[in-house]
Amino acid sequence: MMPSRRDLLRIAALTGAGAVASCGREDVTAAEAAVDDGITVRTVAEAEKLQGITFTPAERAMMIEGVEGQLETLAAMRAMEMPNDLAPALVFDPKLPRKSIPSQKNELRLSPVTRAAPKDENDLAFASVVELGAWLRAGAITSVQLTELYLKRIAAHDGKLNAFITVTPALAREQAAQADDDLREGRDRGPLHGIPYAMKDLADTKGILTTWGAAPFKDRVPDDDAEVVRKLRLSGAVLLGKTACGAIAYGDQWFGAKTRNPWNPDEGSSGSSAGSASAVAAGLCAFAIGTETYGSIISPSERCGTTGLRPTFGRVSRAGFMALCWSLDKVGAICRSVEDTAAVLSQINGYDADDAGAARMGFAYEATPDVSGMTVGYVPQWFEEGDETDRKALQTLRDLGVTLKEFPWPQIDFRMLTAIVLVESAAAFADLTLSNRDDELVWQEKDAWPNTWRGTRFVSAVDYIQVDRLRRRVMEEVGAAFEGFDALVGPNFAGGALLATNATGHPQLVLRAGYAQRPVERDEEGANNGEGRATFRAPRGVSLWGDLFEEAKIIALGAAMEREMGVASARPPGF
Repeated sequence: MMPSRRDLLRIAALTGAGAVASCGREDVTAAEAAVDDGITVRTVAEAEKLQGITFTPAERAMMIEGVEGQLETLAAMRAMEMPNDLAPALVFDPKLPRKSIPSQKNELRLSPVTRAAPKDENDLAFASVVELGAWLRAGAITSVQLTELYLKRIAAHDGKLNAFITVTPALAREQAAQADDDLREGRDRGPLHGIPYAMKDLADTKGILTTWGAAPFKDRVPDDDAEVVRKLRLSGAVLLGKTACGAIAYGDQWFGAKTRNPWNPDEGSSGSSAGSASAVAAGLCAFAIGTETYGSIISPSERCGTTGLRPTFGRVSRAGFMALCWSLDKVGAICRSVEDTAAVLSQINGYDADDAGAARMGFAYEATPDVSGMTVGYVPQWFEEGDETDRKALQTLRDLGVTLKEFPWPQIDFRMLTAIVLVESAAAFADLTLSNRDDELVWQEKDAWPNTWRGTRFVSAVDYIQVDRLRRRVMEEVGAAFEGFDALVGPNFAGGALLATNATGHPQLVLRAGYAQRPVERDEEGANNGEGRATFRAPRGVSLWGDLFEEAKIIALGAAMEREMGVASARPPGF
């Protein structure tokens, strides 16, 4: 649920955030041969260097017995089986005390569809979810026709994109035929009825490989569906297959290949919702489901030119999804148009007792052509440091007549919040580290999960609690900043907002805002200098952030911007 290392470095450069912590595994041959003298005063003194603290010799001697007891307790705990779906007792809640959040009814009113279904198959493949739904209900197309079209496109194009780990043609055809039968008999299951989609391979699918993109789990077949998979099945959506994700939700490299960007297949798609963004951008499905912990919907959507919605923490059930970071993981939609995200969210939203972090909140959305009554915040420095696409997006809001006001973005160093991802993910996959099965992961460089988790073992519990207290402060200050604003607009990775709002649980919507000539991102490490490299026309996005559970406002605003800017319909060359 994280972008690739290169993308994190790019985000860090834009936000001031530090790199993900890592610590190398030393050659331990000599140490293994040495006699183990147990915990000594010298042991404690050396360990202090890992914590940046200093004790006196007497203090060190006094604590040895207690430290030895802690090691015995740790050994007993590590012998216990703790499956990935066993969540911690402490549960994150983004709602602050004394802050009222209005309830919402489940209501959905989408924009009317005015154009007829196209004759050209490529045009049909790239149509929006809202359009496809209208044409299905009108009898202009069938779900079987759509499903066969997308299966054909997957067969034709996925060989160079590596967007799918598993394709499910038999299941897709069965579900499509049922969707058509239901519509003929007057059973309309909602806005996704008959719509073919792809699911990120972090979500359990009964009897179908769910690999988490990682070699240690490449043969894993669950016995049950994730709650979101179940909801989409009940909504009449058609599952085409499981999309690739970076191994254990990091980047775009999975056990079989690297997922590619349709706008430039020589580079990765970013991740970790790599295949979901790539498949949607290439017209291999109508929409896809992604997940985000720290950028994994936003980053590949920016790279591949898709629209991504990261909902408020707790709005969508994560039951049956791989847990990377229990207090940060979120499930959202990746689409080709803004209003499609409302259609998808309306079907996957809702409380689930099997997700400890689930919220009881409805989702109400009504298409709003006139957004001039909205007040949108912006941070001038973000746009001064941004590019022409960012500034055009801001001008678009002025043209739409919204009230633009400077947003009081908190002046906090957010970098320490990355420890939340590192510590929780190290706990979620502690068995890989302790058993050395982390060696099976394809990516084994110093910035990859195996080495990062080893280094994270030396983050103290005391310091982690301090990070959690900082998180509370960020929640309070971001929450206060949103008072009087309907939305915040800015470049996707500006000002630490990506990290901060993931930590606070606020929703973020990325939509296409233009194009730029960008140097090709090489796969080789260290190729960050664009001098002398070929460039290509790359899509560029801009982000809208909303207050907690206010996705409807940023979707309505984003849809108005999308119509005004008129840049969302272009397709990757060759697709």
